[in-house]
Amino acid sequence: MESPDATFTLAYLVFSFCFVFTPNEFRLAGLTVQNLFSSWLGSEDVGFIQYHVRRTSTTLLVHFSLPLGYYAGMCIAAPEKNLPYIHLVSAGWQAFLVLSLCLQLVSWGLVIYWSRRQWSNHPICRTLQAHAQPQRSGWGAVATSINTEFRRIDKFATGAPGARVIVTDTWVLKVATYHVHVAQQTDTHLSVTDSRQHQMSPDSATPTQILTIRVASINPAVNSFDIRLMSTEYSELREKLHAPIRSATNVVIHQTISELFLDTFKAHAELNQPYMLPSEMEVELCIGCLQVPAGTKLIRLCCEEGHDNECRQCFCRPMWCLSCLGRWFASRQNQERPETWLASCVPCPTCRSKFCILDVCLIH
Repeated sequence: MESPDATFTLAYLVFSFCFVFTPNEFRLAGLTVQNLFSSWLGSEDVGFIQYHVRRTSTTLLVHFSLPLGYYAGMCIAAPEKNLPYIHLVSAGWQAFLVLSLCLQLVSWGLVIYWSRRQWSNHPICRTLQAHAQPQRSGWGAVATSINTEFRRIDKFATGAPGARVIVTDTWVLKVATYHVHVAQQTDTHLSVTDSRQHQMSPDSATPTQILTIRVASINPAVNSFDIRLMSTEYSELREKLHAPIRSATNVVIHQTISELFLDTFKAHAELNQPYMLPSEMEVELCIGCLQVPAGTKLIRLCCEEGHDNECRQCFCRPMWCLSCLGRWFASRQNQERPETWLASCVPCPTCRSKFCILDVCLIH
């Protein structure tokens, strides 16, 4: 049987990790700095910059207090260690307590320094100062501009509350845990630097592509930063930007669910039994695109896998390439339930005999 102090240590480590790197479950339960201190933070819609100045300061104080919270919890979870009596504990616990208190003092000292001169020392306010025109006019005018544009309903916004990407008519904003990155659209160059394909996503049962976009400003006082968003949101982002987004030559962007499904459809079809084309049969151009030779044949193979469905044998000659057949397959699905597409049956585009993805054979 595990000791209470070991159980508490493990539980506190998990809690601290989830509190700092907030998963959806913690967010839905309201265990976030934004929710716990909402009465003091105020409304993000009323004053976006002022809200995040308070949020980042509060987040720093709370996160730096977690080690001290662990020591206080251990006083209750392991009373035999006599942790409340500092002179009786081991040197290791004394050092941990001193370190925890130092972190707390440092965080409070840093926040007090930030708050001087009406928060002008705060990293967010110093970032806004770099955009002030002229430089001596102060960051207040920039904050007012951002606050006004954030209240508009036509802004682009995506991501969780603590890690959001916001694009207004003038500004590109990235909300991070301890900072808010700011860039002015007229001064920035955006380029897609990387894309990652995730087969599993907590918000979707279909594969998800995450794009990394570099936001670089020509203003030397503004640091470059990266924003991340799903490829399905890429088109909406481009509509809000005034300048085009450059893309690296090795990055392929899937912008729709259908395009993501097409890659999955091709991968599954390549795993199926190939169709050996008879020597006397000639392959014509695909009747869908008229660009490439037909490359697929529908043969009912799902019955061999033990599937009981509506599939029927198709007697059509090869007439479709894999891409066109995949687009046809996707177009016949319920667009609101993409998680059911792979298991569905659709009619052959020529003879209307139903087939599933297991029946799609590549021509060899």
